[in-house]
Amino acid sequence: MEATLRVLNELEREGAFVRYAIGGAVGAIFYMEPFLTYDLDVFVVLPATERGLLTLAPVYEALRRRGYPEAGECVDIEGVPVQFLPAYNPLVEEALAEAVETLYEATPTRVLRAEHLAAIMVQTGRDKDRQRFATFLAEAELDRARLDGIIRRHGMETRWKQWTT
Repeated sequence: MEATLRVLNELEREGAFVRYAIGGAVGAIFYMEPFLTYDLDVFVVLPATERGLLTLAPVYEALRRRGYPEAGECVDIEGVPVQFLPAYNPLVEEALAEAVETLYEATPTRVLRAEHLAAIMVQTGRDKDRQRFATFLAEAELDRARLDGIIRRHGMETRWKQWTT
């Protein structure tokens, strides 16, 4: 995975995207015991085009030039299936802005904060998120004040109560 992160760092330096951070199941592994997952979810802030549209085309083009063609919804980068997810709402935008700088082995990267990962699981509401949610809450060290603020700011109090009771 370190080689994959080096490629992501190069793409960011070259402007294929403005900022990236690891999220999803791999992001959760930075805060809890590892579990099986298929791909690396990489949330990205994309540069706006002249018409104001956001597109992953420059990311895919930059990867193709490096010999990494897309396969379905992922791109195999150095043996790791990577799914690029544009910042699609205010919660994800905030999560990217506040992502934590860290090292994976010797390679710098960013990971979404545990509190944002929990909030995104609840907001997304998928069965697989619900299955991981209880374990995540039990194992991850969460700043409850930060998490409460995120839940409140993004109007998720009702769903949060459903998921935590």
